[in-house]
Amino acid sequence: MNMDGTSTSSDCPGIESPLLNNFVGGAVDYKGRPVLRSKSGSWRSAYFICGVGLAERFAYNGVSSNLITYLTGPLGQSTAKAAEIVNAWSGTALLLPLVGAFIADAFLGRYLTIIIASLLYVLALALLAFSTLIPSDCTSATDGSSCSPQLQFIIFFISLYLVAFAQGGQKPCVEAFGADQYDVDDPEELKSKSSFFNWWFFGLCSGPTIGIFVLSYVQDNISWGLGFGIPCVIMGFALVIFLFGTMTYRFGEKTQEKNLFRRISHVFVTAARNWRFLNKVLVSPDGSNEDVTVCSADEVEEAKAVLRLIPIWVSCLAYGIVFSQTSTLFTKQGATMDRSMGSTFEIPPATQQSFINLSVIILIPIYDMVIVPLTRAITNIPSGITMLQRIGTGLFISIVSMVVAAIVETKRLNIARKYGLLDDPNAMIPMKIWWLLPQCLLARAGGVFTIIGMQEFFYDQMPRDLKSIGLALYLSVLGIGSFLSSFIISIIDKTTGGNDQDGWISDNLNQGHVDYFYYLVAGISAGAFVIFIYAAKSYVYKGESGM
Repeated sequence: MNMDGTSTSSDCPGIESPLLNNFVGGAVDYKGRPVLRSKSGSWRSAYFICGVGLAERFAYNGVSSNLITYLTGPLGQSTAKAAEIVNAWSGTALLLPLVGAFIADAFLGRYLTIIIASLLYVLALALLAFSTLIPSDCTSATDGSSCSPQLQFIIFFISLYLVAFAQGGQKPCVEAFGADQYDVDDPEELKSKSSFFNWWFFGLCSGPTIGIFVLSYVQDNISWGLGFGIPCVIMGFALVIFLFGTMTYRFGEKTQEKNLFRRISHVFVTAARNWRFLNKVLVSPDGSNEDVTVCSADEVEEAKAVLRLIPIWVSCLAYGIVFSQTSTLFTKQGATMDRSMGSTFEIPPATQQSFINLSVIILIPIYDMVIVPLTRAITNIPSGITMLQRIGTGLFISIVSMVVAAIVETKRLNIARKYGLLDDPNAMIPMKIWWLLPQCLLARAGGVFTIIGMQEFFYDQMPRDLKSIGLALYLSVLGIGSFLSSFIISIIDKTTGGNDQDGWISDNLNQGHVDYFYYLVAGISAGAFVIFIYAAKSYVYKGESGM
């Protein structure tokens, strides 16, 4: 027996010490000490982490959900220009997690990155709210022409992109840090980890569902400053809650091994210099100097694990185009429709995104508590279906959502034509906003499969030291999808418009053809889906490759 009272395997041959077994291998607490399973990690820690993640989504959605309305209203931008701005900002915001994840995995660690990013978030949101208080020159415009208040515009965009930088540091790290709290070597915690990704997405949708509804109403009817200021306060409280959980968190044990980024880049550089395939850069097993190479088998396998993800990542990009429509053109469609409830209350157009999130609140419990157990009994897979099967299912649903959106838009245009409202951009089409629910529900149902599937897939298949980068990869799919959407809209605006003619995406949606655009996106998504099926069939999971 040791001096600290713990028994060793030599004291009781063949008997495993319960006390030693209660420590989590490869994990330490905030002071670098070994952690007990019973006092750290799992849902005990995840609740604190989910709190700051939920607040971040509340803040981000509070800004993004109604951004197109603010741009076309107080800032005086056209619909097409506002959609391009929103897509460009959203794309940047969803690509910046790659930078934040790199900084966290290579230098600061996830915990410290979350704290710094949260502080930047509070500062950015405060500046964003302040920008709305700057006097606008638009109030003096009497000719009805659009205007762009320069000082307000500049400060607004500085604060807007500070928000993007802040979420870029926080979002991949919070989710990865939450998943780090589960020990994959423990069967019960392994099941909980798979469930964590489902309920994480549930939490990130249920909170903003209420937030978007409340904030969009405040922004449209009370004050844009208050609508941007509330998320600032919420974010500050969430950071305090996150810090309270510090003593329960599990941190990765530091090793003396060379940084993983250096190891992987070393493999690629060695292969490039010698014009070799990755397998050819292995160290000679007999240690001879003949055909000397400098990379170990583990380093090569880590590099190959990253390369295997590229075809899947590329084939998912079309989903990002579909995803970007929910916060832009879906909102503009809703703004033209009958949004009345009762005799006095009118639903803000951005709140339809709350209905999108509401579908997640309904679908996640059904999926986690009903579909997973049923499919698990058939497939014997802990998660019910494989990660790639889940992603593929969501991609197919997203294609259907675009087709449905096109059909509904065609109906909206036909009703506008029937009532002679095509030339009136401010006319309310006598068609209830509830007609948009099918496309919104299908879009989010696709997200339940695709987004959560990508989260789990890219986290699970990346090497241990690159988990934050893995989650940033799934976010980059959405980010590049937003850029692609912006690019396609720009091309369509130039090719279908001009010479005083309305294009597919016009300031007056009644004169445009957004339905054609939706059909185009559905076609692009269908082509990408075929590529995904091919890539998924040839993919070898990390565990099956010997890593």
